[in-house]
Amino acid sequence: MNTRQRLRQLAAARRGALVPGAFNALSARVIEDLGFEAVYITGAGVTNMWLGLPDQGFMGLAEIADHTARIRDAVELPLLVDADTGFGNALNVYHTVRTLERAGADGIQLEDQVAPKRCGHFDGKAVISTEEAVSKIKAAVDARRDAELVVMARTDAAATQGFEAALERAQRFAEAGADILFVEAVTRAEEIRALPQRLPTPQLMNMVIGGKTPIVDAAELGRLGYGLVLYANAALQGALAGMQQALTALRDTGQVLESSGLVTPFAERQRLVGKPRWDALEQRYR
Repeated sequence: MNTRQRLRQLAAARRGALVPGAFNALSARVIEDLGFEAVYITGAGVTNMWLGLPDQGFMGLAEIADHTARIRDAVELPLLVDADTGFGNALNVYHTVRTLERAGADGIQLEDQVAPKRCGHFDGKAVISTEEAVSKIKAAVDARRDAELVVMARTDAAATQGFEAALERAQRFAEAGADILFVEAVTRAEEIRALPQRLPTPQLMNMVIGGKTPIVDAAELGRLGYGLVLYANAALQGALAGMQQALTALRDTGQVLESSGLVTPFAERQRLVGKPRWDALEQRYR
């Protein structure tokens, strides 16, 4: 089974498979090393960690494609890639899907916000018309060279048009060919419970730490019928906390030791970046 088939199987099993977000190749390798089953390449994480900017449409196609290719080389897990709004109209979406498929994506997420988009848990969002959004999903489905490539359709309409309107949009996206549905930023527990009952297509639920959606245990979301449970920026927020703690200690004490527990040991860092393999290759080709 290849990685695209594995991603489809994970979503179809509806057991609440946890999918952490990666913002670079090393964070993806940590996710794989810890035994997770898939990686989400987070647009917010790439924007925050590589540009130092908020998730408000600053990331471009070339940047997310570059990160996808690097992460594809680093791990063997299925990759679900955040493509924001597809970077334009339906023709741009077509080009985006071709580009990210070539870069190694197994699934591509597209959303229905007005450009420039913003984080789904920010205020001030707006969405395009249902008809335009459906046309973009159709373009994504048509663009893929491999029929196993997963198209995930996200709607942010709950924030501006209400829960019922978001449900209707998601169903239209499924009819247009979307393989996974993602209703973003629902705010009530009863909405979380209702989505898998009212939409037959496999779904993802996004758990944003500090966001608008109530945090629900992945096992419970699996029992409710969600295929995937996304923690897009848990690694990013953990990395920021770790950097702040280690650097605060360095500033205040003038040193940081391995024994402090504030840093990953040197040997562990080398293991995660595959130094033993490169040492073996060096010996082979010497």
